[in-house]
Amino acid sequence: MNKYFLSIVISLLFFGQTFAKDVSINENIDLEFVCDLEKKIIKNSEHNYQTFLAKDLNEKGLDKFEIQSKQPETLLIKGLSLFLSDTEKLNVKVVNKDVVLFKSIDQEKNYSESGIITRKTGELIHEITRNIKSENAEKYISIYSCIKHDQKV
Repeated sequence: MNKYFLSIVISLLFFGQTFAKDVSINENIDLEFVCDLEKKIIKNSEHNYQTFLAKDLNEKGLDKFEIQSKQPETLLIKGLSLFLSDTEKLNVKVVNKDVVLFKSIDQEKNYSESGIITRKTGELIHEITRNIKSENAEKYISIYSCIKHDQKV
């Protein structure tokens, strides 16, 4: 009897994790941020995880970075990149009182973008990975300092 119970429990755990989605929207939010680029870390054929300060780059911050979430699984990201603005492409969506985490990968599984913003401190980390399948994968990690512009909910 214990063998059957144990095998059923193990099967449920295995299949439950196999079919689980990477979605956990625990709060409805509607936030807008203004973000200043602090630094960027680049790993490509020219740079091996080299850090550049914002003053050394020709890149600007984010004038209008918006996050909207609605329980149980809606998350909209606007103003960070066109790739992340397509809500259908978001594979990972996590929203709770502390952080908003999101990740997306293209259909060919050769390009991905992810980000996490800490709601209390306003630190945003945005990572772009290109040529994932290649030995020469490229990473671009941007670190922003964000201030809430308007809180509607």
